[in-house]
Amino acid sequence: MTVASTVPTGTNRTLDRSAPVFVAGRNGLVGSALWRHLTAEGFTSLLGPGSYELDLRDRPAVFDWFAENQPQVVILAAARVGGIKANATRPTEFISDNLRIQVNVLDAALQHRVQRLLFLGSSCIYPRAAAQPVREDALLTGPLEETNDAYAIAKIAGIMQVKAVRRQHGLPWICAMPTNLYGPGDNFHPENSHVLPSLIRRFHQARVEMAPKVVNWGTGTPRREFLHVDDLARACLVLLERYDSDSPVNVGTGEDLTIREVAEMVASVVGYEGVLEWDPTQPDGTPRKVLDISRIAALGWTPEIKLYDGIVSTYAWYTSWGVANRRTTSPDDQSRGFPLGKSCRATSTMSRFGQRQHTDNDS
Repeated sequence: MTVASTVPTGTNRTLDRSAPVFVAGRNGLVGSALWRHLTAEGFTSLLGPGSYELDLRDRPAVFDWFAENQPQVVILAAARVGGIKANATRPTEFISDNLRIQVNVLDAALQHRVQRLLFLGSSCIYPRAAAQPVREDALLTGPLEETNDAYAIAKIAGIMQVKAVRRQHGLPWICAMPTNLYGPGDNFHPENSHVLPSLIRRFHQARVEMAPKVVNWGTGTPRREFLHVDDLARACLVLLERYDSDSPVNVGTGEDLTIREVAEMVASVVGYEGVLEWDPTQPDGTPRKVLDISRIAALGWTPEIKLYDGIVSTYAWYTSWGVANRRTTSPDDQSRGFPLGKSCRATSTMSRFGQRQHTDNDS
């Protein structure tokens, strides 16, 4: 039965900890956090094929995998993602790859009547000029931010497919829309990382090289909200066990800062003491984006990790993994469904480290 989209509904359906759970995108930022959290919560049959083992764009392979493994719960965290530069220069890949991943996984899950599925979208689905903080009912009420509209449209299509399955087939699938994410396992590559990992990498590099200044894209005035990926992982389990509605659910902190404030915080954590400059000739992206999180808060979830503390732990992870184990593969989102020529089953996910020339302000 489809629940009215304006009313969050608690399901109180505790998931069977022994049921097969497919974490699509298991080795990505979100997938690895989900894996850690679900393991800690006692789940014993987690399924997370690496991108070399299962290319989610390959429809026959996806259907064969579902037939062989029979997952009972699916969390679709696999996607091609990137910041302003990546979205602006490769929009075809962002819409094509994401549509194929979503359609393949959702169709296979429908064929096997998967009873619980969580589709993870993005806050970029909302209109550029949406009233702040953004409520879930702002979806499809205005034009999107042009710098990432291809990605956003693909995610909106995923939401609509989940709603269609609920309406036509009665399966209790749900959607969540996270805000800007960061944490251990993030992507620090110069060509497609988001704003926070980009700042961490650049300020670390500047400190090591004793650079007198760091020049960032834009004016530094756009306001953004940031959620630690471990908080998102907790939210996902809460939603799977307590939420049943055809409306997406925002997952964020409900608090925002300017990009300039975030940059200063990162510089402080990293220990960079040089000058921060801004290049106003480069794009800023959406002026402000902060989510209304009252719906998920009503289910008993609130974020626990403060931004400063999260940056400290992320930087500690970066210096122990991101620098010591530099990725030399292509700058695509490596563990969310794309083949790299190697297995992605490893428990420890390494960062995609590289040199960057700008800071992205949007996810």
